[in-house]
Amino acid sequence: MFHLNIALLQIAPGPTLEANLQKGLSACRQARQKGADIALFPEMWSNGYRIYGRPVEEWTAEAIPADGPFVEAFGQLARELGMAIGITLLERFPGGPRNTLVLFDRFGRRALTYAKVHTCDFDAERALTPGEGFRVADLDTPAGVVKVGGMICFDREFPESARILMLKGAELILTPNACPMEINRLAQLRGRAYENMLAIATCNYPAGVPDCNGGSTVFDGVAYLPELEGSRDTCILQAGEEEGICLASLDLDQLRQYRASEAHGNAYRRPELYTALTERTVRPPFLRPDRRG
Repeated sequence: MFHLNIALLQIAPGPTLEANLQKGLSACRQARQKGADIALFPEMWSNGYRIYGRPVEEWTAEAIPADGPFVEAFGQLARELGMAIGITLLERFPGGPRNTLVLFDRFGRRALTYAKVHTCDFDAERALTPGEGFRVADLDTPAGVVKVGGMICFDREFPESARILMLKGAELILTPNACPMEINRLAQLRGRAYENMLAIATCNYPAGVPDCNGGSTVFDGVAYLPELEGSRDTCILQAGEEEGICLASLDLDQLRQYRASEAHGNAYRRPELYTALTERTVRPPFLRPDRRG
């Protein structure tokens, strides 16, 4: 049986980049001691997502290069521990900073770099440069190669994010987060996992961090099993509000067998009827007049 052990680092940031570097490295070591194959940070760990209520010039100046010493330290640690690490940062980028996830494999190689596509342009994130697309990487793990993609927080609000990743082959979506995980946002994650027959691992900041409340989750996407009547709960982990390292074991054999036989995901789609999703001329009546669809 192939199980992938996923550690969600639901930890509070410190006041400086150096403090977050040291606390992050320590959390990764603890995760490996717990048996993790992959560790995931909350959104924008490099500065603790401290962008609200501050002058934009101040927080954008905290952007760091994706190939700089902060990020590289986690690549080196991934190689040392033999554990994949998904580190998040406010990335220095031409044209403006990005909200970025860098995933290192267990050999310290960069498997995936993803910048948040759906930035929260209704607030401080309007100063960020959005990412330009969704990618899926083959992640070498002790359980074999796993196809992994990324979403970041507000990306969850758009079903297209997870759908595109599914169509590109994703089995697991890593989702760094920094917002209150209440019933509707949890329902979104549950729905994205269910409709696409994939696992979604979401790491949030704990309570005490402004506008956050913990509740990190892993949904495995497997709604039905032959031995059960009706459906099952796809949530295999939901953390409380407190700070800590939460571990979930994802049964990859079960997920892959389910994907090979069930009716969701790509099995019965009718994409020729979905052209309205990409036609700019289509304006639904509820579209806000100050936004373009």
